[in-house]
Amino acid sequence: MSFQIKVDPAPLKMDATGTVRVGGTRVTLDTIVCAFELGFSADEIAEQYPTVQLCDIHSTLGYYLRRKDEVDEYLAERAATAAKLKTEIEREFPANGIRQRLLKRRAERANAR
Repeated sequence: MSFQIKVDPAPLKMDATGTVRVGGTRVTLDTIVCAFELGFSADEIAEQYPTVQLCDIHSTLGYYLRRKDEVDEYLAERAATAAKLKTEIEREFPANGIRQRLLKRRAERANAR
């Protein structure tokens, strides 16, 4: 018998928005890495995200551990982009008084009935 070692590519794909997704699912690299960093095992992550195959989680974690600096840089860029977007949204749509506005709208609808 002749055994050959084959290299499987990482189950990661970048979508049109620059988000890295795992195993052909909508689950992001961010999600898997964050769960791992919180101390969850690959099995526990698979239970939380059943659309991702366990072997893809293991491969993703291996990729992360081998390229930690690169992945951490990607995650930091994503966090900075998210923070910037949050600031822009909050500036355009301030949350000040939102509870009062919603309660007023509820009361108006109740009175209209």
